[in-house]
Amino acid sequence: MRDLGAGFTYLLQGQRWVARHGKQYGFGLLPGLITLILYAAALVSLAVWGEDFVGWATPFADNWSTPWQGLFRGFLTAVLFALALLLSVLTFTAVTLLIGQPFYENLSEKVDADVSPDGTAPESGLPLWRELWISARDSLRIVVRALLWGVLLFACGFIPLVGQTVVPVIGFFVTGFFLTEELTAVALQRRGVELRARLALLRSRKTLVWGFGTPLGLAFLVPFVAVFLMPGAVAGATLLARELLGEETGEGAEADEDEQVTF
Repeated sequence: MRDLGAGFTYLLQGQRWVARHGKQYGFGLLPGLITLILYAAALVSLAVWGEDFVGWATPFADNWSTPWQGLFRGFLTAVLFALALLLSVLTFTAVTLLIGQPFYENLSEKVDADVSPDGTAPESGLPLWRELWISARDSLRIVVRALLWGVLLFACGFIPLVGQTVVPVIGFFVTGFFLTEELTAVALQRRGVELRARLALLRSRKTLVWGFGTPLGLAFLVPFVAVFLMPGAVAGATLLARELLGEETGEGAEADEDEQVTF
């Protein structure tokens, strides 16, 4: 239980850090806004032309009698839109981090330098194109894992009682874990920690990870909230990464801990 509270504290500290560094917060909003516009355009296009797409994809139903053709294609259109919404939720963070790699790298470095006792931040030493490639590759692997969990939980949702009570709770914790992995990757990749090692590190402190990622995942369910919380989430994830690696924290984070009651 203590780790759950500590994880949530890091989330609050991250939001507090960006609130005290307005310039970093402003730059950190840009990737989320760009991603939101792209996703909104895609979903609107799907809403407008989704029925036409389903009709094109199901020519075998052209000669079906009324009302079966309309019911069948209407059902497929609704399922297609629901899957698009699910995919957008699962991939929003990964795409935002990929688009905003330079912004979030800079923000994370600023947090590291601010809380490090010697005022320095770890650097990867890799060119930008290499960092983008590693980020895209690892994000794809995480999205695949998250989708597999999503399929499993969806199937378990049909179990009477358990599917309506236990499964949704498990789903939020799974979402919180993968969300935390994506966010801490910004700081951990700069330290040369590979995906397999990152996952092992997060699994070793699951309650800490859940305390950070689960409430953040719940907040992300509210439209537009993800855009405004992303900069602080990256800052908090950097602090969390330092905790996972056992790195010493200086005065910057200690000040946040003293002031978190007034956050």
